[in-house]
Amino acid sequence: MHGNHKPHPPVVKARLALCGLLVTATVLVGCERGSSGGAGESPTGPSGCPAVHSEAQAAVTRAEKSDVPWGGPTSGPAAVSGKTIVYVAQTMTNPGVAGAADGVRHAARVIGWNVRVIDGGGTPAGIQAAMSQAVSLKPSGIVIGGFDPGSTSQQVAQANAQGIPLIGWHAVAAPGPSRRPELFTNVTTRVEEVARISAQWIISDSNGRAGVVLITDASIPFARNKSELIRKGLATCSGVKLLSYENIPIPDASSRTPREISSLLSRFQSRWTHSVAINDLYFADAAPAFRAAGENGSGPPFNIGAGDGDPSAFQRINSRQYQAATVPEPLSLQGWQIVDEFNRAFAGRPASGYVAPVHVSTADNSDGATSWDPSGYQEAYRKIWGR
Repeated sequence: MHGNHKPHPPVVKARLALCGLLVTATVLVGCERGSSGGAGESPTGPSGCPAVHSEAQAAVTRAEKSDVPWGGPTSGPAAVSGKTIVYVAQTMTNPGVAGAADGVRHAARVIGWNVRVIDGGGTPAGIQAAMSQAVSLKPSGIVIGGFDPGSTSQQVAQANAQGIPLIGWHAVAAPGPSRRPELFTNVTTRVEEVARISAQWIISDSNGRAGVVLITDASIPFARNKSELIRKGLATCSGVKLLSYENIPIPDASSRTPREISSLLSRFQSRWTHSVAINDLYFADAAPAFRAAGENGSGPPFNIGAGDGDPSAFQRINSRQYQAATVPEPLSLQGWQIVDEFNRAFAGRPASGYVAPVHVSTADNSDGATSWDPSGYQEAYRKIWGR
């Protein structure tokens, strides 16, 4: 176990013992979150998947290390002057999209460029309109912030034809350059690693016995792929049961999540021990429903966000309020990396190839911080740019 909520096994054990006595007496009231049988009711004792559990524990221990030195580029072209970047956002209500945009703004001020952010509002029509506006502005470069370039294929083709370099943030599944669609590079952690460590955290935390709710946004290919990988990771442990696979589009999260959480609590009761969502924002919207149902903020269910590590997620984790962990994207670093990648494109250089490592943040290793980035990245980029 990894310390972020060590007291819970005895508490759950006592609760289950009490429920057992009550069931024996045919009195079916008073057990917190019900007395249904299923995964998650035996957090102590032998693991539900000893070998997989042992591997998961080791992986989580490595990922929880906070002081990660800079492993990115230390050389590259000096700053090219007089550039303007347009950041097209899937929706600025998505904390990851907004956090990366803030990183771009900060880095642009340092390198001496102008940045304009256009919000797509989270709808296909809004994103297409935003991309059309971005191309019409004829900027030096365009960021595809958190949406599928295929949904704006006409605008992408126009930008390519005009020689405007495109850089994605979570735009396609893999980091690095893309030929179809044509992107100079795509900035993201490796989705396979994020999905794997998210599933491993649940396996490790639950001792290989969990009942899990998985929340995704199937309208975003990147998110859908991530959730499918998480599902496969959970399936490697026979003691972990996927109770429900919920599709809640991010733009609808604030309205739909509380209603869905209430329904899931009613359906699964004590069988629901852990949750994983492709974005931390779902747990912000879930908190009122958990609170209204009388659930303890420190769990169960124990919730992990497989991205994006925005400040509100860290605040929930640090205060142990309906979120236990996150696999944060280093959002500020990624904004700086986007600017550096554009600078390489403008200078006729190839993309850097840098991919940030995965990390797991909990109340015990975040030290009250509200973000996570590898150390030394700003100094490294300033040195490269001569700023």
